[in-house]
Amino acid sequence: MKRFSFSKLMLVLGLLFIYLPMLILVIYSFNASKLVTVWGGWSIKWYVGLLDNTQLMGSVMRSLEIACYTAVAAVALGTLAAFVLTRVTRFKGRTLFGGLVTAPLVMPEVITGLSLLLLFVAMAQMIGWPQERGIVTIWIAHTTFCAAYVAVVVSARLRELDLSIEEAAMDLGAKPWKVFFLITIPMIAPSLAAGGMMSFALSLDDLVLASFVSGPGSTTLPMEVFSAVRLGVKPEINAVASLILLSVSLVTFMVWYFSRRAEEHRRKAIQQAIEEGAAANVSQPQVKRPTAAAAPV
Repeated sequence: MKRFSFSKLMLVLGLLFIYLPMLILVIYSFNASKLVTVWGGWSIKWYVGLLDNTQLMGSVMRSLEIACYTAVAAVALGTLAAFVLTRVTRFKGRTLFGGLVTAPLVMPEVITGLSLLLLFVAMAQMIGWPQERGIVTIWIAHTTFCAAYVAVVVSARLRELDLSIEEAAMDLGAKPWKVFFLITIPMIAPSLAAGGMMSFALSLDDLVLASFVSGPGSTTLPMEVFSAVRLGVKPEINAVASLILLSVSLVTFMVWYFSRRAEEHRRKAIQQAIEEGAAANVSQPQVKRPTAAAAPV
């Protein structure tokens, strides 16, 4: 009982440590006072004022746009890299390729951002592209960073799959690309969704990489918030953060809900197939085997 009570207390304290600051932020987003630390009553004027703050809302829409592009590109590249690492077991440079794929996970973002900045500057001098740093360069930097996370998540799922299903499909005449899209992709769909959501969150939250590879007119939300916080936290920032928390919570709940429904349908289908198979076995007439005639004494 003591151990159970201690574990429960640690769980409650951990959840409070994580979610209590978010709750305080949401509460103070309804603060009527201009001073964030002074409570002045309930009000929604900061949410209404967001419509007039074109600079802040522009950075929000820009961050969401880049995050969506990053999620799609990171899932595509990360899945291909994970497929090569798990299914193509022998080729020259496999160890080097695996190290390059996972390098962004352990490399400091400052080093990655500086390297990408030097790369873009050198490319602009050699081939004339990119002429200026903006949304495209931020998207490339975020995709480079997030693809490593997707590769790790998808690789773990691919190693757990039963290869006999894919081999049976190819024995029946299916092409490799058809097996990949019709069999492999549906089986790793949960890991693809997890990698996409992780890439979206990492891109939306990134500050260091965007600070290196961004240019005039391409300020993201973290950059806008960071520059505003140095002069003092504004109530509009609390309102924007609360809206982002609400959106992320709704998307997470929808993904959990539909995943749970799909899992329940799958269990029901398996149970129904088992019951139908059992009923078919019972309904089949049992054929009595002829017994050998007793030999005369």
